[in-house]
Amino acid sequence: MRKFFLVWTIALVPPLMLAPLALAQTAAPQQPAAAENQKPAPAPRHDISGIWDPGNNGIQPLGPRAMPDDGKPEHQLPYTPLGLETLNAHKPSNGVRSVLPGETNDPVVYCDPQGIPREDLYELRTTQIIQTPLNVVVLYQFGKVWRAIWTDGRDLPKDPEPRWYGYSIGKWQDDYTFVAQTTGTDDRTWIDRAGRPHSADLRVEEKFHRVDHDTLELSVTIDDPKMYTKPWVALDKLRFKLKPPNFDVREMLCSPSEFQEYNKVIGNPATGKGNP
Repeated sequence: MRKFFLVWTIALVPPLMLAPLALAQTAAPQQPAAAENQKPAPAPRHDISGIWDPGNNGIQPLGPRAMPDDGKPEHQLPYTPLGLETLNAHKPSNGVRSVLPGETNDPVVYCDPQGIPREDLYELRTTQIIQTPLNVVVLYQFGKVWRAIWTDGRDLPKDPEPRWYGYSIGKWQDDYTFVAQTTGTDDRTWIDRAGRPHSADLRVEEKFHRVDHDTLELSVTIDDPKMYTKPWVALDKLRFKLKPPNFDVREMLCSPSEFQEYNKVIGNPATGKGNP
């Protein structure tokens, strides 16, 4: 069975079991043995380019790492009445509200694009960042998609055309922190795997902070006054490690035919629908 099918199998089965270009980056990462005995090399100024790996921390099957859907009171979001109504219409296959795989209405399961911010908040895998004089380009492994964050001084559009990945602009907050703002996201997408909703008024802030030569941190803040009474932090300094510049990033694509095979083997039988 192919890789994406296996990813969905791994991601969806546990709830059942639990019942409920780069301009400046030319140097390779420091070797682990050397890193044990010496201080990490300093971060280059105004440079977040490179191939970055968050490890398993980027998978986030229960929702974003800083605010998972685990039933704990401190992770309850400040929904508006509309936000709560929309949340209840979403049927995720993970989290405390999970349904059986064949009953989910998660758009990503049917191969719709993840969009932003979900590309940061579910299956965030090896990510390549490329800087040009006009923008910062982010290449994601999951879905094999890319997006541009404009850095040429333009403003966000006042009435943006809805896009799966929105419309993004960015600027340097300081020598080592790049901040992106995104609006205009298509409201058919979910914020995360747990089914948290957003409206067309969503504004996403991503803060990329390069701690040292080999370490990048990503923080994500959600602001959507139609769905939430106040902004909330979805990622808080999620760490990435720098990979060698010749690292080969493998693809992870959603295949409708593989999804059908998944449902035949796992989804439909688990739901009691049987095979088509």
